[in-house]
Amino acid sequence: LTRAWLRSLLWHRPRPDDGRRLAEAREQRSAAAQQAVQPGPYWAIDAGPVRIIGIDTGLLGTLDAEQGAWLREVSRGSRPKILVTGSPLYVDGRCEPCAIEGGGTVDAIVRDPDHHYVAAIGGDIHNYQRYPVRLDDGRTLQYVVAGGGGAFMHATHTIPRVDVAGVHEQDFRCYPLRGDSLAFYSRLYGRRLRMRRFFTLTEAEATAVIAERLGIKPTRAPGTSTRVTRRVRLVAGLLGTGRRPDKAKRFRLPVRKIYTSLFSPGSATYSPPFFKCFLRLDVSPESVRLRCYAATGNLAQEIAPPVEDEVTIPLR
Repeated sequence: LTRAWLRSLLWHRPRPDDGRRLAEAREQRSAAAQQAVQPGPYWAIDAGPVRIIGIDTGLLGTLDAEQGAWLREVSRGSRPKILVTGSPLYVDGRCEPCAIEGGGTVDAIVRDPDHHYVAAIGGDIHNYQRYPVRLDDGRTLQYVVAGGGGAFMHATHTIPRVDVAGVHEQDFRCYPLRGDSLAFYSRLYGRRLRMRRFFTLTEAEATAVIAERLGIKPTRAPGTSTRVTRRVRLVAGLLGTGRRPDKAKRFRLPVRKIYTSLFSPGSATYSPPFFKCFLRLDVSPESVRLRCYAATGNLAQEIAPPVEDEVTIPLR
């Protein structure tokens, strides 16, 4: 049992003519149709009254020095700007400022009042989150996570009670709601582990136990007949439901990084609701209207997608 033997099982062996095909493909690189207009995998587009700037944060969630200098340059001027980034700057109740090689952060550039940013939209995480951060100069900057069109849903029930950069739980928005997320993962693990009767929670039970664990009001009225039993609390804990800051961490089943790496491809579901979503921005000279639409897979919602969150961002 050597490493070479294991690699031989996992890697496809090249065919005799693969080298020729690769050489033919390389010859196409210098063709005019293959030349990019943008300087690299980052870009800036002036779209009416706003400038949309996209950056490449790579696998590590950072910027190299050259891209950092470019970002500072295109961020100048009074035109309102929207940042689009692979790695969200605010996610899961914490700030990820995105370091720049040589010093500084992307978040510092976005917050600079001379740069006139109105929103920072990140992907990567397969759900929707919004953090309206009020800055020292009186502006409110909308930090948005919008990766919810992905192949599977990242949990939102693992997000702790929000208290970051002046944004509190009542200001925070997410889709799916934490209760729906917990109910979804309870069904998934019940099916995968063949323990449906133990793991499966109703949406009402999931909503009630999350409200209890976070010390918040239920986002949806659970009903008078809903009881938070010992089983419901145990399942919520095993599935990594968020806690109040004063509560210690405990063992939980994988629902984020390990789940993404190992289980997500085999956990795709074809039974609605899917809890996917897409973002729409309508820009006028006066404002940007940002809306999060749900994509559930149910016919009624496919014909008329419901708006799960909406905010209007003034440009003047």
